[in-house]
Amino acid sequence: MPRERIVSGKPISQEEEKWSSSLRPQSLADFVGQNALVEKLSISLEAAKKRSEPLEHILFYGPPGLGKTTLANIIAKETGAKIFTTSGPALERSADLMGILTNLAHGDILFIDEIHRLPTIIEEFLYPAMEDFKIDFVVDKGAFAKTLNVPLKRFTLIGATTRAGFLSAPLRERFGLSYHLDFYDPRDLAHIVLRSAKLLSAKVDDDAAHEIARRSRGTPRISNRLLRRVRDFSDIKNSGRITAESAADALKIEGIDELGLDGLDKKYLETIIRHHKGGPVGVEAIAATLNEEAETLEEMVEPYLLKIGYISRTRMGRKANDSAFKHFNLPAGTAAPQTELSLD
Repeated sequence: MPRERIVSGKPISQEEEKWSSSLRPQSLADFVGQNALVEKLSISLEAAKKRSEPLEHILFYGPPGLGKTTLANIIAKETGAKIFTTSGPALERSADLMGILTNLAHGDILFIDEIHRLPTIIEEFLYPAMEDFKIDFVVDKGAFAKTLNVPLKRFTLIGATTRAGFLSAPLRERFGLSYHLDFYDPRDLAHIVLRSAKLLSAKVDDDAAHEIARRSRGTPRISNRLLRRVRDFSDIKNSGRITAESAADALKIEGIDELGLDGLDKKYLETIIRHHKGGPVGVEAIAATLNEEAETLEEMVEPYLLKIGYISRTRMGRKANDSAFKHFNLPAGTAAPQTELSLD
């Protein structure tokens, strides 16, 4: 079972997700960051409204916690459509999907999170639904089997994935619109922190918002999670006022350094630097050393370390860059001492 990390872009619990949902923007005008994506999406929305047509099928892809689900819900509000939400792992049989598709009205939105985890049989069942707005359903077996052609109302499928490369080409090609969400600029994250603090009636200094933002790994979900922890700390230690100093103190207790690196990031880098002199080393070898799943490292650790330039992926494996050695006050290309690296 994957560990729960405060700096993970994935939801930690249903309770936290409900809390985070209350902070989500309700319109594209309120959506902060991803400016190029928002501009293109707003044009597509306006064009669809002008023609009184449902939007084309949309694929959002990128690391977790960047706003894929938020954008799907905004699209539903902007178009006045109902949205039905499910996920790839939840759809195990074609009958599961048929029940959803046949209940969609004209213009409704079907949002499938983790769409890369759809079973092959479900994926193939989706093809005619997406292309021709019909499904072929087989009833009975053997000599008594017959195919029923069931027409569907024109709907919009919105898929979200953190692993776009895992989507099959036939499914990927059926999305008319495809948008990549990238990590956020710290200035945008600071704006998100201030907006969330206002909704929570929390007193946050501008410097504190920037302190939280720069430790948020470019991810709004993490910004809101850190704000929650910092608010609790400041309520007890600083009379409710969130300053840069109280934010830094709170996040130090949580084991998060000034770049947003935590213990797992530290151990990952330590494995490459201490055991392999900076690499290259295969991700499977790193995972075995850390007793973690390779997929966990690829999804939850490596994207941000790649973004900030601490590691590189090469044909020979993962390699720690000079900036990673510098962060831990080590000469580039040398093995670290046989003690844990310090994040302070």
